[in-house]
This record gives sequence, structure tokens and C-alpha cells, in this order.
Amino acid sequence: MVRLRLGTKFLISMLIISSGLTCTTLLVVRHSVRAHVTTELLADLHNSVTTFRNFQRNRESTLAHSAELLADLPILRALMTTQDERTIQDASGGLWSLAGSDLFVLANRSGKVVALQSKNPGLSRDSAEELLRYGLEHLEEPGHWWFGGRQLYEVFLRPVYFGKPSEDRLLGFLAMGYEIDDRVLEEMRDIAAGQIAFRYGNVIARSTLPQEREFELLRAANSLVPGNAESPYEIELGKERFLASSVELAPSPVPVSLIVLISYDQATRFLVDLNRLLLGLGLLAVLGGSALVFLISHRFTKPLGELVSGVRALGEGNFSYPLQVKGHDEVAEVTAAFDEMRLTLQRNRQALIDAERLATIGRMAGSISHDLRHALTAVVANAEFLCKSRLRAEEREELYGEIGFAVERMTDLLDSLLEFSRTREALRPTFADLRFSVEKAVQAIRAHPESQHVHISLSANGEGAGWFDPKKLERVLYNLLLNACEAAPKVSGRVEVEMLENSGAVEIRIRDNGRGIPDPIRDRLFEPFVSYGKENGSGLGLAVAQKITQDHGGEISVERTSEAGTVFRLIIPLGLLADDGRSAAEPKKSTGVVAGTKSASDT
Repeated sequence: MVRLRLGTKFLISMLIISSGLTCTTLLVVRHSVRAHVTTELLADLHNSVTTFRNFQRNRESTLAHSAELLADLPILRALMTTQDERTIQDASGGLWSLAGSDLFVLANRSGKVVALQSKNPGLSRDSAEELLRYGLEHLEEPGHWWFGGRQLYEVFLRPVYFGKPSEDRLLGFLAMGYEIDDRVLEEMRDIAAGQIAFRYGNVIARSTLPQEREFELLRAANSLVPGNAESPYEIELGKERFLASSVELAPSPVPVSLIVLISYDQATRFLVDLNRLLLGLGLLAVLGGSALVFLISHRFTKPLGELVSGVRALGEGNFSYPLQVKGHDEVAEVTAAFDEMRLTLQRNRQALIDAERLATIGRMAGSISHDLRHALTAVVANAEFLCKSRLRAEEREELYGEIGFAVERMTDLLDSLLEFSRTREALRPTFADLRFSVEKAVQAIRAHPESQHVHISLSANGEGAGWFDPKKLERVLYNLLLNACEAAPKVSGRVEVEMLENSGAVEIRIRDNGRGIPDPIRDRLFEPFVSYGKENGSGLGLAVAQKITQDHGGEISVERTSEAGTVFRLIIPLGLLADDGRSAAEPKKSTGVVAGTKSASDT
């Protein structure tokens, strides 16, 4: 787990708070400005449409009045009275120049075109007659829209009379058209303050947009619900967003409309600069605040960090770590209190060590003196008996045996004490069979006087061949078996030894039918000098057994204990390395001594 210092936590908190406030400010400002810009764009779009409507009405009124004046010219009336199509076509050129229009059409009373003058040769007479026929049906409308030869015209129709209109002597009809060219588009775009497009049916006739954007505009306009075209809507052309609205210019059968578009992205382009400015200010605030927090936190947390270092040093046992008390704040008070507590702990620790040392020496001396005194008493008593001259040979041999047994007990006790001062390097591993060591320990315990009343059984599965110290493991097994025999009842005492080889290790269980381990020593069974209810016992047997087992990399534990008996579980790995560092799987090469036998130094 990663540990963060208090100053780092302050710095991270400052960064999170500053970043959160900056992002929140950016989002609020962006949302507010976008809403404000959208409102202004809708208002501008509405004003643009209204302005265009007013402009279009004035333009239609002017152009309609020009067409009416031209229809009342005597020269035009005289020309129409000839009723000769070729004459009218030839003479119409002068009238067309006088009118100043882009399209000039004259038709007879039946609506047949008798003269056609146009800057765009793509508009045929047949197309003009078809468009004129619809216009004559709606003659009362101020203006009409013709589309031919890829050109869009705004056309004004006027009847031509002989004499006064009230006399109803109709000679024909006059049509004057004005092309929607680039000049007109630029003029209307300036009035609308945006992009414009003229839609004729399902075709974008003219627009200020690039050609590839016209197809996208047409698809977007065709997807609108009928009747909602004049309501502002948002469309995306390429990667640019627009607010658009349509103005109806002519009714069916071929509807004509003007689409006004105002770029949403251009209107909000300043938001990018505003966002950059806010982001820069936010980063500056974060960096400045972080530097300030770092300086402040370093100033205030440095004494706390020194105190933490002192606590860590105390935990490692260093009571002399230097601590300086600076100032009079709370941290200084805590540091002074900790320093005083550390001195107190050091004095108490030394006192406890001294007391524990004395207590340990006392326990060890008491235990050893008791056992040594008991053995020495046996030696002295038997030696006094040997001083008598009237002893038979059998009696002398028995006394010598008891003296030897007492000396062996004292030697055993001293070896147990020395075992705690030895390290794992004191092991002398050889390649041998663990089953043979178990059998030797069982045989030795059967000869012990304390186990004469106990039935000992052995069951083994496998030989347990590997590297270990046979002599020391025999001692471990001997200690465990001796404890089991002492715990077993005097009558019907039973001890079972079970050996099982499994996955490179040997598992040994020793069961007895005694009354179990007493509660007072159950939690500290493997500690030195722990003994309960024994007249003769140093309390080192299990402690020595545990140390030797751990030196072999094994484990010893109480598997279960109750009034029905106790089971000790011993696990010994067979992969211990030999003294010369060879693999555990390699047996020693012959050197004149059989593997597993004792050398002279072992005896």
C-alpha cells in the first residue's frame, strides 16, 4: 500500500479542488454563453427574415411599377397591334434595352410567346410559355419565379391594352424578369447577415454556399416536417453548425423559398478564446495554489515529519534518534511529550530487560540446579555404596549403571542448554533413511524406565530417504516419545507412531491416550523451562525439539489435544542441502565412511 505524506495529501487536495472549480467554472460559463449566443442568434435570424421581407416587398413594388410603366408605353402598344410575331421579336430588342431587365417576354392574347429576349440562352420559348401560363392564372400576385437554363428569375407580369384598361381591349402580356445573380446574392446576404439559398422545388437554384454544402442543405430541408420550415431549426453542413429559417416566396405548384442561415460556430468562435483564457487562468491558479500549499504544508508538516521519523526509529529500537522541539504550537508540544515518553520507555525497557534477565537466570538456575542436584545426589549415594568392600560384582555393576545414567542425564541437560546457542549451520546433514531414525528413537524409548508400562506401536509408509541430521532428529523424536509415554496412563498406556512420506517431505504423527495438555501451559508449550506436573523435567524437551525441527526447515505443532489424548504433528522436508552445497537429490560419494553412520566427532 502506498503511503502518502500529509503535505502530499494537502497538495493533491488543492489540485483536485482547484481543478474541480476550474472545470465547473468553464462548464457554467460555456453553458451560459452558449445559451446567450443561441438567444441572440435566434433574434438575429428573426430580424434578418423580417428585414428581408421588408426589402423584398419594396423591391417587388419598384420592379412591378417599372413593368407597369413599360406596359403603358405607346410604342409597345403599337408594336403589339401588328400581331406579327417576327416584327414583334425584332422590335422587342429596343424595348428590352429600355427596360434594363434580364428577361423580356411578350405574349399575345392567348398566352403564346411572340418575343423572347434573355441574357441566358438556356431558357426556351416552350419553357417560357409553360411558366407564363401558370403566371397568367395568378396574375393578381405581385411577382412570380421562373427557373430555366439553371437560372432563377423574379418575373413581373402586366397586361398590355389598346387604349384604357377599362375598355378591356387586350393586346397581349408583358413579362419582365430579373435574374438572381451573384450581385443580387451578395446584396441579399448583406441584408440577411448570413448565408442564403434559393430553393426552387427540390433544387437549390442559387446560394452563397459551396456546391457540396448545397446537397447537404437540400437533404436537411427535405427532412423537415411540412409547415415547420419557417420555424428556426439547427442543421450541420460539413463540420459547421447553422441556425436556419425559410421564407416562402411563391406558392405551388413549384414552391420557391429563401433559406437564411446564420453560422452558429462562427458566432461562438470567441468561446474557444474564452475557454483558453479561462483554462490558462485555471492552470495558473492551480499551479500558484499548489506552490503556495507546498510551501505552507512543508513549513507546517516538516516538524510532523521529523516526529514520524522519531516514531519509526523508536519502533525499530533506536532510542537516541535526535528530535528538536521548535516553536510553541501543538506539534512542538506533541514532540516534547513524545521525547519525554521515549526516555521513560527507554528506562522502563532497560529495567524490564534487567528484570527478565534475572528472572530467566533464576528459572534456569532453579531448573538446572534441581536436576543437577538430583543427579549428583544419585552419583554421591552410589559412590558411597561403592566404597563398601563387601559388595558382590552384580551389585557393583548395578551401582555403576546408576552412576552412568545420572551422568548421562546431566550431559543431556547441558546439551539441551547448548542447543539454543547453536545456529542452523551446526547441523551435519547426511543422506539417510528417516525411517531408520524413527525406529532407533522408538527402540531407545522402549528401554527407558519411564516407558516400561506403555505399549508403543510404529507404522511407516516409505523409507523417507533424504538429507538431514539423523542424530538430532532422533533426539527430537526421543523427546516427543518420552513426553507421550509420561502423559500416558500407568495402566493401558498406549503410544502410536505413524510415518507417511508425501511430496518430498515426511509427516510423522505421535499419538498418546493421556489426559491431554494442561490448560496453564497449552499456549506456551514450546517455550523453554515450561513444565507442568513432573518431578523430573527441565522444561527444555519440546523447546529443543522445535528448534531442531525449524533448523531443518520443518514444522512441529499440536494437531489436537483433549481428555482422550494428544497428537503431535511433525513435518520434515527431505531437501536439506549437504555441507558441501550439493543438491539434496545427490547422495554423497563414497569416502571410506558409509552414509548415515556416525563419525568419531559425533560420539
